[in-house]
Amino acid sequence: MEMNRFTQIRTSFWFIPLLYGTIALFLAYFSMELDRYASNHTALYDVIPDLFLSDVQLAQTILSSIATSLLTMTTITFSSILVVLTTYAAQFSPRALQNFTSDKSSQRVLGMFTGGFVYTIILLLLVRDQKGDLFIVPALAILVAFACIAAFVYFIHHSVTSIKVSNLIFQITSKTMKAWQEVYDTDKKLNAQQHSKEAAALHPDEALQLKSKKAGYIQHFEIEELIKSAKLAHAAVRIDNKLGSYVDKGTPLFTIWSAKELSENEENELLKHAVIISEQEPIKDVGFGIQKLSEIAIRAISPAFNDPYTTANAVEHISRVLTRLGKSYLPSPYYLDNTQSLRLIYHRPSFEDLLYKSFYLIKHYGKEDTAVMHSILTALTAAAEQNSDGVKKVIWNYSCSILEGLRDVEWNSYDKRYLDDQFQLLAEACGSRNEFNGI
Repeated sequence: MEMNRFTQIRTSFWFIPLLYGTIALFLAYFSMELDRYASNHTALYDVIPDLFLSDVQLAQTILSSIATSLLTMTTITFSSILVVLTTYAAQFSPRALQNFTSDKSSQRVLGMFTGGFVYTIILLLLVRDQKGDLFIVPALAILVAFACIAAFVYFIHHSVTSIKVSNLIFQITSKTMKAWQEVYDTDKKLNAQQHSKEAAALHPDEALQLKSKKAGYIQHFEIEELIKSAKLAHAAVRIDNKLGSYVDKGTPLFTIWSAKELSENEENELLKHAVIISEQEPIKDVGFGIQKLSEIAIRAISPAFNDPYTTANAVEHISRVLTRLGKSYLPSPYYLDNTQSLRLIYHRPSFEDLLYKSFYLIKHYGKEDTAVMHSILTALTAAAEQNSDGVKKVIWNYSCSILEGLRDVEWNSYDKRYLDDQFQLLAEACGSRNEFNGI
């Protein structure tokens, strides 16, 4: 739990600027100590070029100018971030804001400006009490200023790149696939099972429900820690809510089967492994990443934007995620401890659920758009071609529901032939060629 809290703090928008500011504070002190050391060993001034030395008045002028400039650049950076966030919310998806605010590059640039401002201000305060005629610290401050200017140029380039919808879609896809890989590695490490005889013997009448003590969104379940706590409590635990779902105070979180009555401390120990926060921000939820891509696709085909090619781009990347999931996604809900006793039951969404969640809204709002429907059929074809027969069957069953919707639309002859050809390719990829007889 403590590690997870540290993770939340580390990913906060203010963490890196605060860290850089603190480092700059100590760096300013050591820089002044270096200058004091040089002033006590005047022979060092003979080997330092005059370009890097300054008197008190020039040092104060340089430091105050740099501090003012960095504060201005920090203000411009904050304004640029607000413009990007407004664009994300208005054109892409409110859920996509987290992709920019959690971006390490933006945080590091702000951190450099914050650190540079703190560095020069502290030096400005220390210089006035410094004895001597020559100073090295202004030259060091100028180097810091050059680094901040380079970071500012990079930030402008990064902002322009980030605001491109194609880059945002690619970034969301990469993070979604990374989240799935982490889940897959955790299940493999903990040797999760697809079946359990002990689970069949658990009766609802013998169970105890643990309820949430606060309201919010479920961000994360600490699977490994839950297993350890369940073992100490000699209990089997079932998770009753999914990642990203909203729970109120008193909402059941866990169902517990135990041979003994749990103490309050044991119950609290189990409850603390469900991390609940005030906003929806799951960190290992594949479905949430798919939801972001789906929302971008839907927003693009709305009358306000009318951009079906962005929708097609988002659908292509959803296909990438589904193709990857189809190759390795097999929910294993039963977790055993090192004595092979059942300790945790966690039912994640099936591949069929994720497939439906990927396209049902896009299909609903774009059912009369030839480009949108063709992109969905192409995405399903690509996912089916690279997966096993079981996945192909799931894809074909879902495709049949799409076919029902296509038959309800009055297509012109050319559009109908265009979609017919693509659906035929989908049927062949799913091994169901004989089951398709045209739209």
